[in-house]
Amino acid sequence: MAVITVTKDSFKTEVLESDKPVLVDFWAGWCGPCRMISPLVDQIAEEHPEIKVCKVNIDEEQEIARQYRVMSIPMLFVFRDGEVANTLLGAQPKANIEALLK
Repeated sequence: MAVITVTKDSFKTEVLESDKPVLVDFWAGWCGPCRMISPLVDQIAEEHPEIKVCKVNIDEEQEIARQYRVMSIPMLFVFRDGEVANTLLGAQPKANIEALLK
């Protein structure tokens, strides 16, 4: 499944109302560690059809970043049934990101 870019207008539908677990990557284009994990997040989206993978650009979607108190990036959230189930901060190996989903 392809990665979905979410905005404040689509966040509720794509993330909070999803019937699948959702991995959300909060990132920015100027963030080196964000660029490092982006290919890993893309791989996870392709390899794990049982989850939905979304990205939120914090520069464009500051309201969502504030709502979830994203102070550092990259920041990964896992949502289950509309609630935050897990978080992971910083550039991490793919295995750590996949472990977050369990």
